[in-house]
Amino acid sequence: MNFNSSNQSEKSQYDRKAELQAFDETKAGVKGLVDAGIKQIPRIFIHPASENLKTHQICKSQSNFPIIDLEGIDEVDSVNRKKIIEEIRDASENWGFFQVINHGICTSILEEMIDGVKKFFEQDNDVKKEWYSRDKTKTVVYNSNFDLYTVPSANWRDTFFCIVAPNPPSLQELPPICSDIMMKYSNEVMNMGCSLFELLSEALGLERNHLNAMDCAEGMVMLCHYYPSCPQPELTLGTSKHTDNDFLTVLLQDHIGGLQVLHQNQWVDVPPTPGALIVNIGDLLQVSFFRLSLINIQTVHTIMKDCEFDSYM
Repeated sequence: MNFNSSNQSEKSQYDRKAELQAFDETKAGVKGLVDAGIKQIPRIFIHPASENLKTHQICKSQSNFPIIDLEGIDEVDSVNRKKIIEEIRDASENWGFFQVINHGICTSILEEMIDGVKKFFEQDNDVKKEWYSRDKTKTVVYNSNFDLYTVPSANWRDTFFCIVAPNPPSLQELPPICSDIMMKYSNEVMNMGCSLFELLSEALGLERNHLNAMDCAEGMVMLCHYYPSCPQPELTLGTSKHTDNDFLTVLLQDHIGGLQVLHQNQWVDVPPTPGALIVNIGDLLQVSFFRLSLINIQTVHTIMKDCEFDSYM
């Protein structure tokens, strides 16, 4: 496999489509490039200077990024539950993001989920590429950049995707190396998601069951991202800036971090908190908080370098 370098002398001969196809046909993803020992990243991964890491490094760390303790949410009409609802309302209106602790999912399950997905991406490529596909109708799909052929610059990450609700896959349909923990973790997140929708309903001044009755928690997709170390991190991104076109995203970060959120026109680091999960109010729900607060908060975010697992609802 021969990738074109990015120097000026080859600019006129650069064939982007051929480079994309050469990369995709390896079925080895970004991890395959790293394993091959590359020293320069292929041009398909280079982002414009206005978008790359150098720009995002000017962001500030925020010690006041919302962290909400969910201890006591099952205490009906308690003072503590009302406090939690107020905190969720404030974070949803002003940030569109918050971290939750004491959410009911054991730390051991979170750690096992991170470990299981790392094992998937770090197994032998001959085993892993069995799952490599761009067929979006499949229950489980592994590839690098689902939009590889349509975006101006690819992101430095590999991903596998799984639809876990409303029709959960069987264990036999999942990668054996992490099938058990995927089922266990997705069930836990689904339960927590239903509780969050209750709290969000009340934060919007609605009946507790309003969002769940609308089937907001009916479907769930799990995205597992892997960001190998990059020889030129200043030229690329793990994930380009974007918003999530869903109701709710529950994100599990590892200890490395890398998530940044656009808040008041400035990029803000979201430091990993042991045992915490990050909640992102998706586009479909954010409009409700926009109407409530009359403040246009668009939950734009990006990833520098990280290992993360998203559950989209």
